[in-house]
Amino acid sequence: MALKLFRNKTEPQCGYCEFAEIAPEGNVAVCRKIGGIMQLHSKCKKFKYDPLKREPKVRSFSGEFSKDDFTL
Repeated sequence: MALKLFRNKTEPQCGYCEFAEIAPEGNVAVCRKIGGIMQLHSKCKKFKYDPLKREPKVRSFSGEFSKDDFTL
């Protein structure tokens, strides 16, 4: 059984496709499968998910802690 990442909630988008190469401008993708330019948020029948193209969300911390935050 294949490992399912992100609980199958990933919407098909050219930005996450195995066949898409992101252009240097970062707003379009060049598809190797259909041979054309696609928007990052568009999709087609040839979509194949590539988990390495996802960028994780950055969490920010305020950095302000008190002593009570670390006691049980």
